[in-house]
Amino acid sequence: MNKPLLAVLLFAVSIVGLSLGATLPLVALRLLENGASALQIGILSAVPAAGMILAATLVDRLCQRFSRRHLYLLCFVLCTASTVAIEFTVGSLWQLALARLALGVGMGVAIILGEAWVNQLCGENNRGTIVALYATSFTAFQLLGPTLVAILGAQTPWVVALVSGGHLIALAIVALAMPEEGIHEHVEEPRSFSLAGFLRVAPALCMGVLFFSFFDSVVLSLFPVYASSHGYAVGIAAFMATVILLGDMICQLPLGWLSDRIDRPCLHLGCGVAATLIGLALPWLIGQPTLLWPALMLLGAVAGGVYTLALVLIGQRFRGRDLVTANAAAGMLWGVGSLLGPLLSGSLMDLGPQGVPVALSLAAGLFVATASASLRRSVVRHV
Repeated sequence: MNKPLLAVLLFAVSIVGLSLGATLPLVALRLLENGASALQIGILSAVPAAGMILAATLVDRLCQRFSRRHLYLLCFVLCTASTVAIEFTVGSLWQLALARLALGVGMGVAIILGEAWVNQLCGENNRGTIVALYATSFTAFQLLGPTLVAILGAQTPWVVALVSGGHLIALAIVALAMPEEGIHEHVEEPRSFSLAGFLRVAPALCMGVLFFSFFDSVVLSLFPVYASSHGYAVGIAAFMATVILLGDMICQLPLGWLSDRIDRPCLHLGCGVAATLIGLALPWLIGQPTLLWPALMLLGAVAGGVYTLALVLIGQRFRGRDLVTANAAAGMLWGVGSLLGPLLSGSLMDLGPQGVPVALSLAAGLFVATASASLRRSVVRHV
């Protein structure tokens, strides 16, 4: 394995996670303090996800024109400029939306390329561990983002300065340490499926990515609202979201290690079943503080495991240009789930006090049903 290259990819995705985790609450709080409506804040918060969807549609064509190293350089130039623009565009919603869209495109292309490249570096005996390390790096720095905003404040320029500095460091490291070879060497190979065709080829993997992006967006945006509506102080309710993400971060490496030693599809399904059961139990757990906190950490662990194992299985099943297409499809599904999560959960919360658990249970149950059907078909084919 090329360990120096892996280190570059891990640092790059860490900075992407920091950028997403810091700028989402930063922009939302600044808009709130400037008198923006809840609808305007919601739309601006969703724009980076739209950028990631756009990135998924562009990445295959970009790979045919540029080397992977050049694409990384372009992504971090775009991310740096888009982050700096936050300081100058809050007064203009249209300019801010364009900056956020550009940031989403830059982050989306970097994530898609990184997931494909890390999978190419792995052998089958360590794929789960290495991909889990990649996912953990992203989540850890995503968690650091809101912490920076909480410590430094939303109006200070230091948050933007630190994130922009991180982008510039990543840009320098990519320029100095990333080799030229990459995905572009596979562009002459025909694709076996399109972005939409990935839904037919690997429905369980699609639903796994869609579930986790749905889950992630709901936890960040609406879980604190749900907890506070059940009597928890706002600060405690917000900390619950942090605990869920901590469970995700801490447990991905053990799950990745385990996936290198037992049947991966079965472990993938098991994580989904556990997430469904915890979601169904949340209306009861929310009134049991002693049990709630460990349950929230476990929920983050198994939900994150659904996503990490989807990436591992993508790398196990696909090669070359198909691997890029599969990761691009995963990036598009991430954007779709991030858009749907707050919308569906918010609508269900308007209908009753248990809207968040219902939404999470439905999303997890849909993944479990799809994964179970795929596993049964696989068993039948091998009998």
